[in-house]
Amino acid sequence: MGTPPARSILWRRLDRPGHEAARLLFQDPAWQLAGTAVFARDGEACCLDYVVMCDRAWRTTSAQVRGWLGDETIELDLAIDPARRWRLNGTEWPSVAGCLDLDLAFSPSTNSLPIRRLGLAPGEEALVRAAWLKFPELTLEPLEQVYRRIDATTYRYESAGGAFAAMLRTDADGFVIQYPELWEAYGQTH
Repeated sequence: MGTPPARSILWRRLDRPGHEAARLLFQDPAWQLAGTAVFARDGEACCLDYVVMCDRAWRTTSAQVRGWLGDETIELDLAIDPARRWRLNGTEWPSVAGCLDLDLAFSPSTNSLPIRRLGLAPGEEALVRAAWLKFPELTLEPLEQVYRRIDATTYRYESAGGAFAAMLRTDADGFVIQYPELWEAYGQTH
């Protein structure tokens, strides 16, 4: 079996000025999700480059976020060991121990990770506990999420005990192409 081709996508933000491009690439033995988000935050320009590495089973193994918000430089390194202990810039975050997924608060790209990992059939749902990288705080906290697959391209997503819910439309690669009121895909390159 050959190496899966790289996949890419371009989104525009709906809630504020901004865009994001992401690329999913298999580099044996791991998956790499890399992207750049450029947007406005409280009147300041922000540019964030990220790389999330996952094993073959779509469990996050490491991540980097680099960029800036206004005059603040952002340099984050996440490392997850085999016991699922998470370290952010060398400091352990016990509150997210055991999490399989990273959720980048500023990006729709990381919704693809549990969608691909879970492989839900229509009508099935799963509870996920993700390590949520809050923005602009740049801290980690656990975020309980529920993914319920409605049909071939639609998932009901809930977080914070149902306080937040959205119907996510995806493409065949698991990229979110429509995230109501937040993100919409312009197009994709396969």
